[in-house]
Amino acid sequence: MLDTYPQVRPGPPRPSSILTPLNVRAQAGQERYEVPGAGAFLIPVTAGDRLTIRNAEGGQVCEVLAADAKGAIDAGVIGAVANSTAPGLKALLGGTGSGMGGLRLGLTRRGIDLAQAGAVALFETTTPAGTEESFTVTRAGVVVVAAPGLAMAPDAQDTATPLIVTVQRATVRLITGHDLPDPLADPVLDLRIKSATAQAYFVKAGDYIQVLDVDGRQCTDFQCFSARKLDKGIEHALDVTTSRTLMGHAYSMPGLHAKYYDQDWLPLIEVVQDTVGRHDAFAMACASKYYDDIGYPGHVNCSDNFNRALADHGVTARPGWMAVNLFFNTNIDAHGVLISDEPWSRPGDYVLFRALTDLICVSSACPDDTSPANGWYLSDIHVRTYDGAEKFSRAIAYRPTPDAEPKMTKETAFHTRTEAKTRHMVEYKGYWLPHVYSSNGAIEEYWACREKAVVLDLSPLRKFEVTGPDAEALMQYTLTRDVKKLSVGQVVYSAMCYEHGGMIDDGTLFRLGKDQFRWIGGDDYGGVWLREQAEKLGLQVMVRASTDQLHNLAVQGPNSREIMRRMIWTAPHQPTIEELGWFRFTVGRLGGPDGAPVVVSRTGYTGELGFEVFCHPKDGAAVYDAVWEHGADQGLRPMGLAALDMVRIEAGLIFAGYDFSDQTDPFEAGIGFTVLLKSKTDDFIGRDALIRRKEHAMHKFVGLDIDANVDVGHGDCIHVGRAQIGVVTSSMRSPLLGKNIALARVDVAHAAVGTAVEVGKLDGQQKRLPAVIVPLSHYDPKKTRPQS
Repeated sequence: MLDTYPQVRPGPPRPSSILTPLNVRAQAGQERYEVPGAGAFLIPVTAGDRLTIRNAEGGQVCEVLAADAKGAIDAGVIGAVANSTAPGLKALLGGTGSGMGGLRLGLTRRGIDLAQAGAVALFETTTPAGTEESFTVTRAGVVVVAAPGLAMAPDAQDTATPLIVTVQRATVRLITGHDLPDPLADPVLDLRIKSATAQAYFVKAGDYIQVLDVDGRQCTDFQCFSARKLDKGIEHALDVTTSRTLMGHAYSMPGLHAKYYDQDWLPLIEVVQDTVGRHDAFAMACASKYYDDIGYPGHVNCSDNFNRALADHGVTARPGWMAVNLFFNTNIDAHGVLISDEPWSRPGDYVLFRALTDLICVSSACPDDTSPANGWYLSDIHVRTYDGAEKFSRAIAYRPTPDAEPKMTKETAFHTRTEAKTRHMVEYKGYWLPHVYSSNGAIEEYWACREKAVVLDLSPLRKFEVTGPDAEALMQYTLTRDVKKLSVGQVVYSAMCYEHGGMIDDGTLFRLGKDQFRWIGGDDYGGVWLREQAEKLGLQVMVRASTDQLHNLAVQGPNSREIMRRMIWTAPHQPTIEELGWFRFTVGRLGGPDGAPVVVSRTGYTGELGFEVFCHPKDGAAVYDAVWEHGADQGLRPMGLAALDMVRIEAGLIFAGYDFSDQTDPFEAGIGFTVLLKSKTDDFIGRDALIRRKEHAMHKFVGLDIDANVDVGHGDCIHVGRAQIGVVTSSMRSPLLGKNIALARVDVAHAAVGTAVEVGKLDGQQKRLPAVIVPLSHYDPKKTRPQS
């Protein structure tokens, strides 16, 4: 009889397999913290918690200070015996490093006095990457984990690197069990918005408003009114459409234009800090009609909650409220449809606003349990306000990898000098960089680079110190160039590829010694990849980040050599500036043997003769001032990112995310010359795939001359007839050539120089711009100028 029944899958259903970063999985009972090199972090603990500290990149010393709930310092809190007086932590707290102000406040609030500090010292400068130490907490208190470090000389490689702390909680916290982060300062208002409710509150002009996602992935709507307008019965709420129009940007970020306005264009708030960076900018606060229409009549909603919260302030009830939708994750798909998914926010994430006038504000904790909008768990929102006399730097979060803690935007070593010349800063790779200088403009900066000299800040470039007896072997295996042929003092430009031939990054490799290299690229993952390969192969090598220890200026243009000659002193065993060849570097000092130490390379990203100057951030002001002192009579101008983009496109120099990605091989990115398939006799990652892709190429990287002054942008389609045969990757209007030009990737069948194509605008069919395929470098294709 059994064979008359259909076969079934045995057993109960299995849960969905969803892979998320460790610090998102709150219900797993594990928490992950990243202590930055030359930084420290405070973590509350309870009895039974298991604390594991991992030396992520190797060679980083560590100090662990534990205190009980009363603030008494005692290593016994983590079941250890003190063996150090915490000199590194004390030195960090005595400085002005990033995050130290918050740590000092956290220690003070808990009554922890470091005068009698007894800490546990871990690790050595020779400790391999991945080494771990674990402790079990014996009683409640706090643990401070520090990664001390001194200033690294530019030609040294003793950098400070992160420590990864994992806490396995003895008691698994519920989704709503997270502790609030310490305040950024003494709060004026400390307000909890309970789940599925809303509350109104007053904020004085100039004060700060911090809206916190306590447990992560919980959305909140924010709305505000000018209090003085409300006094007159004028109900002008923050208007998202007006704000987006005036900002010209879907998402707000700290900076000159990150403001919200009412319908009369009165600025109400500005964004100061944002640890998430992705918020809904499209929809209204949820309302009763939304739930009615999807089959949940009577469902609690943010709009009705707003109405109740604002009633005491005389605000007329509305069926639906426009609002700033913080921590929401909705977007517009390729078909123009509004879609949503789980929020990007994690426990403790926040947005910090500043009130630009006296405000009546209202905040909600969204009650939507019918969609992924709140991660399928409803939790609280917390609001703190701070006095306007407090000082908070403008910053947005940058996560190098999904598991990483958010890194707030930093100022480079040269920021005090560049901010005096422009307020037009943009965030790039976690740093603020000038976009255009106020007294010049991008066109003047462009011409200064082509005809005289410019100075620009390129500090966000990622630097990694690769050291150890197998350093050469690692770089030979992970780069497409032949590293074994590199002499000490030489630099080589190379691609770094995955096994399938797609590019991880491009960059320059400096050889500082027999077993010492420095990789400089654009992506944090380049260092992670190198470390992963070293571990997989069992190589004796350390790969440690030094980006925060090594900031750099580029001095570019025909007069750059004269400026460098005047300002750089070199010892007899180092090349002088006049002797420095193309793609070589020298170690020197500013002005003389007692000046600030620097490394100077004859490299650049402009297509002109140029140099890059690397220094420790503490010497940044001195280096910048020296460039200006010696360049004032050489026509020197500052250059921002806008002009840099112009000169690099003209010279056919590629940019990650625009001209190449992990789906693009070096041949398709126009840098096939870096792939030595015949002359390099050692194997390297991606070699077999690159042979296959070269022999069966589908696309070619080319230049375009465009017969129209209509702007062309990244992603514009390229057609032959109706068919799309390629895409524009970068484009500009060339002042020198007097025409629109572009870099593009096209099908090999239409890649011959002289081929007529059309760039599509609108939908690609209704508006076309005539263009012709030309060689890749529009300017100085043989690179005679940088070699001059």
